[in-house]
Amino acid sequence: MINSRSLDDLLPAVKVRVEKFINSAKDAGIDLLVTSTYRDNESQNALYAQGRTKPGRIVTNAKGDQSFHNYRCAVDVVPLLNGKPVWDAENDIWQKVGDFGIAAGLEWAGNWTKFREMPHFQYTNGLNLADLQIGKKII
Repeated sequence: MINSRSLDDLLPAVKVRVEKFINSAKDAGIDLLVTSTYRDNESQNALYAQGRTKPGRIVTNAKGDQSFHNYRCAVDVVPLLNGKPVWDAENDIWQKVGDFGIAAGLEWAGNWTKFREMPHFQYTNGLNLADLQIGKKII
């Protein structure tokens, strides 16, 4: 199972935007911890099972091959305050984090209406999952 935190596991077009995002936040005094970049299908399926067939709360609606993480174009982050992760979605810091991600050219799942996900950012250059599943490439 692979659940990477390395920016090197992202596609180049994604990595450059994520680096800009992280650096912009850091320049504003917000440290971001990368919690996930690339996930293989086995890791994605394990996350999908959480809250369904395994203990825990539901954290994704995507099975393997149905997540942008599987295509190396998504990153999950959490802001740190005094060295501690801020998971509370109601904390004002998340809007600042989202704004930095958007300014760097990323789509922020914190703006989604269905399954809003504050830590998730992605860059797809207009492609959807069906495009990626048939082999189209993000450039």
